[in-house]
Amino acid sequence: MSRTLLFACDLSAENRAGFARAIRLAGETGARLDVLHVLDPHLPRQALHDLESAVVAEMERTLTDLREDYALPSPDTLIQTVAGTPYAEIVREAHERHADLIVLGTHRKRGQPDLVAGTTLARVMRNAPCPVFSISHPAHQEWHDILVPMDFSLPCRHTLREVITRFPEARLTLLHAWCIPGERELASHSDYARWREHEVARLRERLESEVDQLMNEVGGVPELELVLEQGEPLEVLMGRLRRQPPDLLALSSQSRLGRQSPLTEQLLAEPHCDLMVCRAW
Repeated sequence: MSRTLLFACDLSAENRAGFARAIRLAGETGARLDVLHVLDPHLPRQALHDLESAVVAEMERTLTDLREDYALPSPDTLIQTVAGTPYAEIVREAHERHADLIVLGTHRKRGQPDLVAGTTLARVMRNAPCPVFSISHPAHQEWHDILVPMDFSLPCRHTLREVITRFPEARLTLLHAWCIPGERELASHSDYARWREHEVARLRERLESEVDQLMNEVGGVPELELVLEQGEPLEVLMGRLRRQPPDLLALSSQSRLGRQSPLTEQLLAEPHCDLMVCRAW
């Protein structure tokens, strides 16, 4: 299915898991693996030339080491460097190469949500023309269980379609956070309790109808569970990730899970699982 898989390599220890996963994905999908490193354009010309040779050699060694460590076949590979601003060059190269997906390692600012917004990882996820995978777990870990936060938006429907198309054999959990007006003030009132029960049942019916419609459009019916939890969306999602982390979390780049940003920094600062972020449409 894939044609070009772009892996952005920064040669850090955190990058190795992403590199190994990129090799595995390229081998499984028959894609060409394009390995890209972005150099500082402000270095002197000779230093830039010397550094480029050293970086390419290091990426080649890492590729060989990871293939041997994980017993992975060798995909068709292109290793290159460019000079510029990392996130801008990664997005530009993805456009020019018509990349089917981008793979990145996790960032180094774990547990620091305030420092994540301006990272290369966050910026690529917001601007990429294709799905972006942030990898924090070993490549041998299968993506059997995939969690998809579910609402009725076009971005969410697009993300779910991407997941079903790419992972038809996976077990999907669709998580919807709900909140009904008057919960605090009227929770003990019997009439309100009956109305609340009716509203939750109506919500589930609506969600199931949405899912059935999408399944008919896609033509695939993976193993699927619909979970409704009461609460604010980000709190519900983070609680689920801490209690029962999936193998992969799939989101839209415009998911409104937090009050401050489309792609919440907390998810990137607490990588409970690998993360797939899709463009909004």
